[in-house]
Amino acid sequence: NAWFQRWAVRQLSRLQQPGLNVFSYSYAARSIFRLARERGYPCVLGQIDPGPEEEQLVIAEHRRYPHLAGSWQPAPAQYWQHWQEELELADRIVVNSPWSQRCLLRQGVPASKLRLIPLVYEPSVERAPAQSAPASPFQLLFLGTIGLRKGIGRLLEAMSILEPEPVQLTLAGSSELDPQAWVTAPNIRWLGPLPRSQVGKLYRQAHAMILPTLSDGFAITQLEALAHGCPVIASAFCGEVVAPGLNGWLLPSLEPEAIAATIREAMDTAH
Repeated sequence: NAWFQRWAVRQLSRLQQPGLNVFSYSYAARSIFRLARERGYPCVLGQIDPGPEEEQLVIAEHRRYPHLAGSWQPAPAQYWQHWQEELELADRIVVNSPWSQRCLLRQGVPASKLRLIPLVYEPSVERAPAQSAPASPFQLLFLGTIGLRKGIGRLLEAMSILEPEPVQLTLAGSSELDPQAWVTAPNIRWLGPLPRSQVGKLYRQAHAMILPTLSDGFAITQLEALAHGCPVIASAFCGEVVAPGLNGWLLPSLEPEAIAATIREAMDTAH
């Protein structure tokens, strides 16, 4: 973030044209906005996540699952001090989900500064033919960074509850956690990081994608999944994409029992 700001400030310093508007993403905007303010340029901050409230949720999750604690570490105090200055310098702050908006409001960000703009996703023009997931077991997909913020600890518990039932979870992505946490689970497999070229096939082979995230600025994997015909089981703490009964299921809570019950509901729909 610091390196990028030094580079961007050098580029901006060379521009002499008036009437510019400056957009920068959160945590890499402070120095850029300082220069923009000196020149009278309006500043727009793209807030990528819900801020410190999200960090507190993740800290609590690490306390809940100390045996799963992986490589994640909380940010240093200076990180949040710089972010507070970004908020003050910004004329407008763009968030991508009502969840992020609510978190920032609770953290004292003026409502007048906030603008809600959801993300969009355009699938590749070249689409492979649709593939039907096998009838049994129910194929459940998690795609993304495998960490406690994404609700993986709770999902592992839910899969333990569902062990006698015909459902298999595929984890695809890099992991912040020790894979030993699920290596003996008969209904979980981990593929590790995958090239983008293989992602579409995973979505098309799954009965549903699951996102039990504790907090996400949006989680564009929801849109990716739907674009490939894969319904989504999602938490309420991310972008509002799922319309229950139309394209997926909303988790009523993130307790493992509730996650397991919602997976069963999805299984009943598939059969």
